[in-house]
Amino acid sequence: MSAELKARLIEEARAIGFDMARICRPNAVGHVGAGLARFLDKGYHGQMGWLAERTHWRSDPSVLWTEARSVIVLAESYTPEHDPTEVHGMPDRGAISVYAQNKDYHDIVKKRLKRLARWLISEAGGEVKVFVDTAPVPEKPLGQAAGLGWQGKHTNLVSRELGSWFFIGSVFTTLDLPVDAAEVDHCGSCRACLDACPTGAFPAPHQIDARRCISYLTIEHHGPVDEALRPLLGNRIYGCDDCLAACPWNKFAQEAREMRYAAREDLVAPKLAELATMDDATFRAHFSGSPIKRIKRDRFVRNVLYAIGNSGECALIPVAQKLCDDADATVADAARWAVTRLQDVANRLD
Repeated sequence: MSAELKARLIEEARAIGFDMARICRPNAVGHVGAGLARFLDKGYHGQMGWLAERTHWRSDPSVLWTEARSVIVLAESYTPEHDPTEVHGMPDRGAISVYAQNKDYHDIVKKRLKRLARWLISEAGGEVKVFVDTAPVPEKPLGQAAGLGWQGKHTNLVSRELGSWFFIGSVFTTLDLPVDAAEVDHCGSCRACLDACPTGAFPAPHQIDARRCISYLTIEHHGPVDEALRPLLGNRIYGCDDCLAACPWNKFAQEAREMRYAAREDLVAPKLAELATMDDATFRAHFSGSPIKRIKRDRFVRNVLYAIGNSGECALIPVAQKLCDDADATVADAARWAVTRLQDVANRLD
């Protein structure tokens, strides 16, 4: 019965919209605790203090919910149709991470997880809990333990079937379901992801120092970014896809089936000059339903101004000058930095 139920579960997961579904035990990631402790001891988490909270849950999912017997780990592709690195050659445009170029995946994936969980209860009973990137659950290690993929040298999950572009969600259940074999590392000697990082955020393979990661700096980091790192951000204004895009396994990536992940035309390569003029109301309206909305206007405009300062486009000086006295001190600091950078360019051209 369990094997037959599992087969129907996987079929239902695909019908709902997931591209892969695999199963492991909640206690299948016993190695996570030591790695997390090293990460925290080195301060690699930066301002993300929440990572140091509930480490017993992050280290051992079986502690999170002791009644759980199985974890169904699911993957949903968001592979882009366009080359996300092309925008880096457009200095007057901003680069937004692929996953944030349309609707917030948290909402979409969680609804699918709940739908699958309801189906499972109706078919076999038991209790369930669903998680998608918002709870102290080590989803990437669980994904490897379940056989979805393996954690590459950039620490993200890589799949032989889906490449690097997929979201992960999980359904914990009290049902005792047949498990899948864990995936093994297929990176070999490749270091394409490590070499692609603009800021050198990987101290070693399989280690990341978030304090140098552009995704962290543009999304999680509050206040001014270290001036030594600002030039390395380039025109990346929300997240960074460089390590994902560099992975050779993406040649096997499947196109996203969910149209709400398809990039909005105005977010593929938005004009920095237009983004910089946004007030709070305009920002909230423009990014309604987008994950970008959660960093709020001030942090977003800060990122845009760093990109303007890196653009070399002297025509953007007046744009930055208008924000030098912004009510937010960090925005004003970023604006003054951008003006200084571009005036240096202008002086060299004279």
